[in-house]
Order: sequence, then C-alpha cells, then structure tokens
Amino acid sequence: MNILLDIGAFLATARAGSFSAAGRDLGVATSVITKRVRRLEDHLKTQLFVRTTRRLALTLDGERLRPRLQLLVGEIEETLATPNTQELGLTGSLRIKAPTTLTSMFFGDICAAFQAANPRVKLEIVLLDRSVNPLEEGFDVAVGALPQSYAYVIDHPLCPYPRALCAAPSYFANRRRPKTPTELVGHECITFHTIGTTWTFQLETSALNVEITSNFTANDSRILLAAARQGLGLAILPRFLAQSDLDNGMLEEVMPEFPVEPLWVKASVPRIKMNRNVVAEFIAYAQKRFAQGIPTQDIPAF
Repeated sequence: MNILLDIGAFLATARAGSFSAAGRDLGVATSVITKRVRRLEDHLKTQLFVRTTRRLALTLDGERLRPRLQLLVGEIEETLATPNTQELGLTGSLRIKAPTTLTSMFFGDICAAFQAANPRVKLEIVLLDRSVNPLEEGFDVAVGALPQSYAYVIDHPLCPYPRALCAAPSYFANRRRPKTPTELVGHECITFHTIGTTWTFQLETSALNVEITSNFTANDSRILLAAARQGLGLAILPRFLAQSDLDNGMLEEVMPEFPVEPLWVKASVPRIKMNRNVVAEFIAYAQKRFAQGIPTQDIPAF
C-alpha cells in the first residue's frame, strides 16, 4: 500500500504546488509528504520535482507521469467504491466545480433539485470561475463556459451561452459609439477577470481579437452589470443577465453586427468517472434542465 500513498502524495503536491500545502490537504505533516515523494522517486528512478528555495515545479518526467498516475488512482477508487443497489436508490457523492454567477442564479437550483430527488447522494459544490481540469483537481464534474478542454476528460454540452457587448446610454453622452471592434481602443471597458483584456468578435469568415483597456474588473457578471448600468464603460455580458436591461433601455447593445465570440456551457467529466451511476445520472439530469437554455434573470437596480 505504500506505493499508493506515495502516488497520492505526489499528486497532491503537484496539485497544491508545495509539500506543505499537500500536507494540509491530506492531513499529514510536511515531512511525511516529502518522504513519500522521495520514496516514489526512488522507486521510479527519476526526479519528479525541481526543488528550489522559492518554488516547486514538475520535471518533464513528472509532467508525463502525472495524468497517467491520476487515471490509475481514479480507476482504483472506482473499483473499490461501494456499488449502488436498486433497493437503496441512487447513492454516492459528487464534487462539482461550477461558476459563481451561473450557479447562484440557476445551476444551484438544478443541483438542489437533483439531491432532493436523490436524497442518498452527497453533493459538494465549489464555486470557481477559472477553467479547471477535473481529473487533476479532484472533481467529478466541472461546469463552465470557457473553451479549454483536457486530456482524458469528456466534455458534455449543456446549452449555448450567448453574450452581448453592452453599455449604458449615459456612457455615450460625450463619446462616439464604436462602429467596428478596432474602434474599442481608447474606450473604457469593464472586464470579467477570467476572460481578461482580449475580446473576440465574430466576422463573416473568421474571428477578430481586440486588446482593450480595463478600468473595472470582477469575477461575477452581476457586478459587471452594475458597473455597466452606472455608465462606467463597455461590458460583455451574458444575455440571460443583460436582456431585461436591453429591453427596457437601461443598456443598449453595441455593434450587434459584430457578435461576441459564442460560448457553450458544458459539463466536463474525467473519463473514468462516467462509469459511476451517480455521475451519469447527474449529467443526464443537467442536460435535461439546460435543454431550454438559461432563463432570463431580472436583476433589480439599486
């Protein structure tokens, strides 16, 4: 069993970025983590980390072995998991990564309804807005709309995630409205932290990336909506949040002839996890609930 402990220590260290953080995650002393990693290195006859006083980084061998060992550990965990029975109904646990705004306004209800229908299922929902490799970070499901994909992870599409470039009419009181994406240079822009300052627009046959200047950034789209309402700048907002404001004139859509790059909400699942009934049932349930798209949300202005 030592080899499994050693592999676990290696994977925890690679995920956490330090021996001390890995020790905290696993509930053991830093010296125990260090010993297990060194023992694994001796067993494999290769160095897995480059150690300096300032940082810890995977070697090329460490990078190569990490996904393979993660798969191995996942397969062992699934093999040893207690099987479900029809008498008990659906059982098991789900650790789900999900984005902040979408979850607090819509996806959280889906998760709650799923557990209400399956009371023996244990849910843990972690709100993160960055892209996550669920295999490496220990999630059964990672929900999000960012385009990144990962090896040994299956992406299940849920629904389109339309967005629009918006601004309050007051923002243009003393400014010219941009007619093309390149004219965004010099405008004040409100940005979503994870997306950054590169905005992508769809042309007829290609995409156009534009570097913009951000004067306000946040990782919750409701905060971006509030900033746009105050006339602080241009913002790319999800339509399910912005549509009510677009309809009542509080916001206006800018350059609709140059649509913002389309995104899709997806549920990413490590390949080895799809064998679990609870994961497969949750994905099927989420796809059914997302099938009609994300309902428009009316966010009151204060």
